[in-house]
Amino acid sequence: MSFPHVPLRGAVLAAALSPSLAAPALAAEAVDLDQVVVTATRTAQTQDQALAPVTVIDRAQIERRQVASLPDLLRGEAGVSLANNGGPGKATSLFLRGTESDHVLVLVDGVRIGSATSGGAALQDIPVEQIERIEIVRGPFSSLYGSEAIGGVIQVFTRRPQGPFVPTLGIAAGNDGTRRYSAGVAGRSPGDLGERGGWYSVNAAHEQTDGINAYLNTANSAYDPDRDGYRNDSLSVQGGWRFNRQWDADVQALRAQSRNEYDGGSSGGDLGKGVQQVAGGRVRYAPTDALKFTASVGASSDLSDVYYRGAYLSTFDTRRRLGSLQADIDAGPGLLSVGFDWQRDEIASSEVYDQDRRINRGGFAQWQQAFGAHSLQASVRRDDNSQFGGKNTGSVLWGWDFAEHLRLTASYGTAFKAPTYNELYYPAYGNPLLGPETSRSVELGLRGEYGWGDWSLNAFQTRVDDLIAYDSSLVDAAHPFGQPNNIDQARIRGVEAGYDTTLAGWMLRTRLTWLDPRADGDSNHGNWLPRRARQSGRIDADRDFVGFSVGASMYAAGARYDNLANTVRLAGYALLDLRVGYKVARDWSLGLSVDNVFDRGYETARWYAQPGRGYRLTLRYHPL
Repeated sequence: MSFPHVPLRGAVLAAALSPSLAAPALAAEAVDLDQVVVTATRTAQTQDQALAPVTVIDRAQIERRQVASLPDLLRGEAGVSLANNGGPGKATSLFLRGTESDHVLVLVDGVRIGSATSGGAALQDIPVEQIERIEIVRGPFSSLYGSEAIGGVIQVFTRRPQGPFVPTLGIAAGNDGTRRYSAGVAGRSPGDLGERGGWYSVNAAHEQTDGINAYLNTANSAYDPDRDGYRNDSLSVQGGWRFNRQWDADVQALRAQSRNEYDGGSSGGDLGKGVQQVAGGRVRYAPTDALKFTASVGASSDLSDVYYRGAYLSTFDTRRRLGSLQADIDAGPGLLSVGFDWQRDEIASSEVYDQDRRINRGGFAQWQQAFGAHSLQASVRRDDNSQFGGKNTGSVLWGWDFAEHLRLTASYGTAFKAPTYNELYYPAYGNPLLGPETSRSVELGLRGEYGWGDWSLNAFQTRVDDLIAYDSSLVDAAHPFGQPNNIDQARIRGVEAGYDTTLAGWMLRTRLTWLDPRADGDSNHGNWLPRRARQSGRIDADRDFVGFSVGASMYAAGARYDNLANTVRLAGYALLDLRVGYKVARDWSLGLSVDNVFDRGYETARWYAQPGRGYRLTLRYHPL
């Protein structure tokens, strides 16, 4: 299979701009929707066309792997390193390509999520039962999305209809009192791109576990040798309608409510109650095949209340409102996209911040073109933030199909991360004079597609300047212990490799990452950045037989340090997961998974335990 040069337009563009309507819209197209991605360009393209390295995890893979959570699903993917504070539902940091945990932008159905006070998104609270597919785009993408996209972008798409009327049911039980229930119903009209029709999807899920003893430091007053449980209840509701060939619209909403026990002591609490809520809507107008407009609005909330022994301690709430306008113009030789984004962050907290809201406005333009054996993607963006002023970013990606099955890619991009409210305004600590963290990245890649498999190899370097770090010299009457400041730097180099093939009936999928993430400032110069493993990877092997399937996943990570001074070392480890699936009846399936088969003890964050050997038995009903 050679790499395609001509961008997919018409039906595929409309479908990808409206993922919710993609299934009926593509009825007349000989294109596998699972191969269409939208995150890397904010327009539709096949995964083969993408010049940036993109990983797609679809619903079939999610069910085949029988994973328990979104972090488990992402673990070991190229460029991904995770640090978890004690098992299921506990705070989880994701480091993409060695950058900071708040240097990755997370979207749910196109809506930005995360906490404006602490930074980062609560990935552990997004139920895997609500996920249809995930797109992971690695590299700097602030020129399309603005703040946070230094290491890349992760977009989660919630459940979509797979037929005219499809009810689903799932029941799971496992060790440590784990149980999970999910039920949903979805449907769509069978029409093609030019016909009127709609779709809907409703999915509810509940998961609960007694957990493990998450915190192991017996010398700390917060230590409590009990199980730290977790519970999550979620509901997603979506719908859309195509009025005619020119107009369509859709809406979607997701709410996940969690209850998380942990060991935090009298100051940090021992119980957290949180809500992750996302809602959005889009209207698209395509007067011609060469011109398409998209208007979208959205809102997300990250709500957190903390308690200790039943008494209320604190609140940290983020409420975000977003709007976007985008025009995609087929200019003949290429595709021009121009757009405007608006975002308002507002916080409410038991702590008194000097400022509790800010607005960001961003305008961007992107050009995509294929000429001969070459492909180009170039974008620029200007962000105007009410807190720190303006910021310009840009990127250029180039691809060369120098042989029928080989593509060489190269890219350069700049990105930035806006400071959090805690860094800016936290009482007796914040510094309102902080500027954004900035980065410059270069990358060189090579990938091939042959009958014996698909492979890719990417080498990159990212330099991050103006990193926010504690500065003990900034002491005054209001800040007796110092303040954060833009004083640090980092230099990150890495290589990612991937290989997919089928051998003797086995589907084999391999992802390997080598990182050299180093501090580059005056303090701790040359030290490894904390909680990033230098080597990591995973291998998935699955095979289908008549009526049943078997599979295994192996994940390994090298040693890492828990602190920037590199005085606390965490050992490397390897895990093996096994699974088997059985077709009970036409629409019923049974799955059994065993995680961490060899009961390996390990830490990804100092003093925080990880689950030992565990099992889950899952029964699913899904009409074909």
